Amino acid sequence: MPVVEIDGIPTRYETVGDGPPLLMFSPGGFDSTLENWLTFGRYRELGFVDAFKGSYTCIVFDRRESGQSGGRLERLTWDRYVTQALGLIDHLGYEAVHTMGGCVGCSTAAALAIRHPDRVRSMVLFSPAGGPQYRMAQHRRFGQHLAFALEHGMGAVVELARSSMVGFSKDPRLGPWAGPLRGNDGFAAAYAAMDVKQYELMVTGSVRGLFDRDTVPGVEAEDLMTLQVPGLIVPGQDSSHAPSAARYLEECLPVHEYWDVPVAEQTRSTAPARILAFLEQH
Repeated sequence: MPVVEIDGIPTRYETVGDGPPLLMFSPGGFDSTLENWLTFGRYRELGFVDAFKGSYTCIVFDRRESGQSGGRLERLTWDRYVTQALGLIDHLGYEAVHTMGGCVGCSTAAALAIRHPDRVRSMVLFSPAGGPQYRMAQHRRFGQHLAFALEHGMGAVVELARSSMVGFSKDPRLGPWAGPLRGNDGFAAAYAAMDVKQYELMVTGSVRGLFDRDTVPGVEAEDLMTLQVPGLIVPGQDSSHAPSAARYLEECLPVHEYWDVPVAEQTRSTAPARILAFLEQH
């Protein structure tokens, strides 16, 4: 698969199909790989890429610090994820794209539309991550990672990441840089040499900034309320994808459709068809 350097960080991506571009922000939290559209949870059954590729060019990619994309030792922010997405759009030569986010990918999709509304034709926000239990779980995960790093040292995090096949979402001890720790010797060496107290500041700043609210993270209500990019909102129904997160987007977005059906009725036959109908309007 092709790899492009964006903001000094390698991004692995793939384009599938033919037609207007659809930039797809992967589900999976801090393990947001392009394969997740085919293999992760309920997305495995919904078959979105296969359903869309006949009408759209699906652009899937590993979010920075995930999969085979690279990373950088810095405080993680939603704006940094937006920079990666915008760089990929520019690299592929598109003036504007449709977007779709799954799970936490909805936050970056919405943030991209707010920062660069002229580059986004429409956005599908499928099962947006959010809610109080989601925020608490993220803070708990980062806290468990930081406790491991402080007790055992930065080198122990590197050793653990390189001996494990899972990611931060499965093993909190690994931290959000597990992907590049496995795939880049230079990154791993710099990580192991980092002062643990400086690292503590970087990690605490990351989690506080990324998950600072009990709604959909990453986007301010006032910004959503002035956004004219049309959105399709599809609710989730669990502790990480609270119905309240989808309702928050419904309340804030002035131009939207809300597909008010339970998760059990969002199936391979209904969900892609509903999304395609929305995209064709825009």
